[in-house]
Amino acid sequence: MKALCWTGINKTNVETVDDPRILNEQDVIVKVHLSTTCGSDLHLLGGYIPTMRAGDVLGHEFMGEIVEVGSAVKKHRVGDRVVVCSFIACGRCWYCTHELYSLCDNGNPNPALTETLWGSPIGGCFAYSHALGGFAGSHAEYIRVPYGDYGAFSVPDGVSDRAALFASDAAPTGWTGADLAGITPGDTVAVWGAGGVGQMAARAAMLLGAERVFVIDRFPERLQQVREFIGAETLDYTKDEILAELKERTGGRGPDVCIEAVGMEAHGTGPQYWYDQVKQQLRVQTDRPTALREAIYACRKGGSVFDLGVFGGLVDKFPLGAIMNKGLMFRGAQQHGHRYIPMILDRIAAGDISTEHLATHVLPLSQGPEGYQMFKNKEDGCVRAVFQPGS
Repeated sequence: MKALCWTGINKTNVETVDDPRILNEQDVIVKVHLSTTCGSDLHLLGGYIPTMRAGDVLGHEFMGEIVEVGSAVKKHRVGDRVVVCSFIACGRCWYCTHELYSLCDNGNPNPALTETLWGSPIGGCFAYSHALGGFAGSHAEYIRVPYGDYGAFSVPDGVSDRAALFASDAAPTGWTGADLAGITPGDTVAVWGAGGVGQMAARAAMLLGAERVFVIDRFPERLQQVREFIGAETLDYTKDEILAELKERTGGRGPDVCIEAVGMEAHGTGPQYWYDQVKQQLRVQTDRPTALREAIYACRKGGSVFDLGVFGGLVDKFPLGAIMNKGLMFRGAQQHGHRYIPMILDRIAAGDISTEHLATHVLPLSQGPEGYQMFKNKEDGCVRAVFQPGS
């Protein structure tokens, strides 16, 4: 079959790879209808996640049709239209039974790598390096899905393929941040990043009862999407002084909840951004905490900061003193999508959540390298490049 593969730093290519096959009785094989780029893929392309190998199939956010099931699969059958969570979870370990699915003890067959790096292993993720399992990704005609009864979710008849696609990762990741950040009715929330995850975090905050939600970015087309499809207020950090604006608009306190949805390659302005940029390029630090640092400074005393953006290792000038002395609650997580995806699909069907607008560029898989180039460089107003393997 054809698949879009990582072939080196900032290099991808459509290649012929082996068709997936059932390896475990709980597996299902999915014929991919749609698969999308994600901001966290750019960390793989740029070489910031070191455990990629040439030929690894990219892609972790996808939906399609089940074409084969393992003998132990009970909830699905051939022909089911499904969306698949990007994180792989067994559904039965201690973490899964506590709905902490991205921390599954059994989803990652290479636990030693993340245990060495972070002190404990985390779950597996499609196409997110060999540190997170080495699973083949979704930018392909077919994909093997382990633990199919737990990770694949039937798509309601009234939900289009394009709308369901973003229930795989962007929407549940955003909901994870908004929910675990502890948003309560009447809160003011600020979200750094107006990509797919940031937009979905903002919408989740609104549905959880936030009174005002601000989304911070620099790309006019993304900020326009926030106003049009999400209904939140926007700030452009290249034009607005963010800390002062947020204080002014919250009676001098700052937001109750701040959500960072950018990650290790955050853009910014001023000397601290260039300091982080140089240190990261020299590999003196692994991540740029520009947006996360600002979120911590912006949050009101006694508020909550949640890190949704992907970070891999170590950062410099982390404002731990601000967290401690301001009495902030600080949390982070990969998505616990299995907890939220069924609810998100229902809300999409009901019209509470809009996702189709994120698919600004729909391309055949053969144009995958061009799609990633466009997505990486934010060309032609690209918010997400979506690939159709069958076209």
